[in-house]
Amino acid sequence: MSNSELDRVIVRPVDEYNQKLVAYVHPPNWVNPQPADSYDLVVIGAGTAGLVVAAGAAGLGLGLKVALIEKHLMGGDCLNVGCVPSKTIIRSSRVVGEIWNGKNLGINIPSQIDIDFPAVMARMRRVRSDISHHDSAERFASLGVDVFLGSGKFASNNIVEVAGKTLKFKKAVIATGARATKPAIIGIEQAGYLTNETVFSLIQRPEKLAVIGGGPIGCELAQAFRRLGSEVVLIHSGSHLLNKEDNDAAQVVQQTLIKEGIRLVLNAKVEEVVTVTEGKRLYFSTNGHRDSVTVDEILVGAGRSPNVEGLNLEAVGVKYDKHRGVEVNDYLQTTNPKIYAAGDICMDWKFTHAADAAARIVIKNTLFSPFGLGRSKLSSLVMPWVTYTDPEIAHVGVYENQDVETIKIPFSSVDRAIADAQEDGFLKIHHKKGSDEIVGATIVATHAGEMISEITTAIVNKIGLNKLSNVIHPYPTQAEAIKKAADTYRRTLLTPRTKKLLGFLTKLS
Repeated sequence: MSNSELDRVIVRPVDEYNQKLVAYVHPPNWVNPQPADSYDLVVIGAGTAGLVVAAGAAGLGLGLKVALIEKHLMGGDCLNVGCVPSKTIIRSSRVVGEIWNGKNLGINIPSQIDIDFPAVMARMRRVRSDISHHDSAERFASLGVDVFLGSGKFASNNIVEVAGKTLKFKKAVIATGARATKPAIIGIEQAGYLTNETVFSLIQRPEKLAVIGGGPIGCELAQAFRRLGSEVVLIHSGSHLLNKEDNDAAQVVQQTLIKEGIRLVLNAKVEEVVTVTEGKRLYFSTNGHRDSVTVDEILVGAGRSPNVEGLNLEAVGVKYDKHRGVEVNDYLQTTNPKIYAAGDICMDWKFTHAADAAARIVIKNTLFSPFGLGRSKLSSLVMPWVTYTDPEIAHVGVYENQDVETIKIPFSSVDRAIADAQEDGFLKIHHKKGSDEIVGATIVATHAGEMISEITTAIVNKIGLNKLSNVIHPYPTQAEAIKKAADTYRRTLLTPRTKKLLGFLTKLS
């Protein structure tokens, strides 16, 4: 790849922060190395999965030759257009949420809050650029990884081509991720729209914003932009938001968004977008009625599509589907036994931490299992996840169903939640019938994501509710809800005879 081709990678706005970002994750003066005679591992894609595989393999101290290929920005979605920028903006918006809640805490607040939207976005770009050195081309080169910037594709069963160079490999890993799905809406391409990949380039606040899609991305960004001063209408095809989450949890978030002034349009289908003098007009139907709304910007947060194009997967016998991605088995091996995949390109779990965990499985299965050291399975993972609305929804394991027993602790019974004026949340723990073994949980709380790991740890290590009830939780904390759930389970073990005996002994004392 020539320097002129590298120069085309531009992240807007072109300010000092984004120039710093690009200098780390796609440096315009980068010179691809001379390929080794053969690589133990060639990784295509430098998002979370690819970075972890490359760094992990190179850092084993075994003298392995590892190549890493990236055609756009190292760090992938998480650093550039996902976790880092979105949570940085959400942090700013949470300050507004706290101010709005001030009246419930005895704090009088001004009717008008001065929100400096350009400053919020500049802070996001600064934070992102400050973090980006961790994923930089230079850092990975210093770890012993040969970093190639350019589009990689398979040329044969043991060759990947990139920027005019030929890389021979013993094993390869596809980690090219996914992108925002293009919406099939008449006129939307002509009118223009935002996705998670472009929304963070905004420097001016849209006064009126339409968000299409009531999943995690749509709900998180709808709430953030509403708190930062936009009028927001959230249009969703389902009968309620966050269809894949616990119904009670989704209802709490839905009511919060309504309370904060977001207009919800449910059971809706956006049919057409037309550019008018006032902005962009969306025509939609809901429950048999046709309506419209005019906004300044449209944000589409409805679905992800795997990046399978241009890899020439047919040449190496790797099966894939353009909607679901690369086909893998439980060991993350593709239909070509020499080629593995990890992350959004092949997994239903499209989370950074899931890509990280999958990458560790790939390292073990590609490098160690040939020596009889065992193989790891994707299905063995216990995967928590978080929707970063306020309150957050954190979940792990199974949902409520007829095969489990459920203990629900409303935060209205948790002292710290009452003191925090955050009583709308709850904890649900699901355990096997007739057993204290925990098999799933949902938490709805402002910091639910910080609480779920205790339950995930319990599931992974088979720590049942009996043992959790013996764990001392600091008082007052919202995590005390976990101990309350464990204590509730223990009380169910008391037989009528035991209860009668305890009551008699209590009277004697």
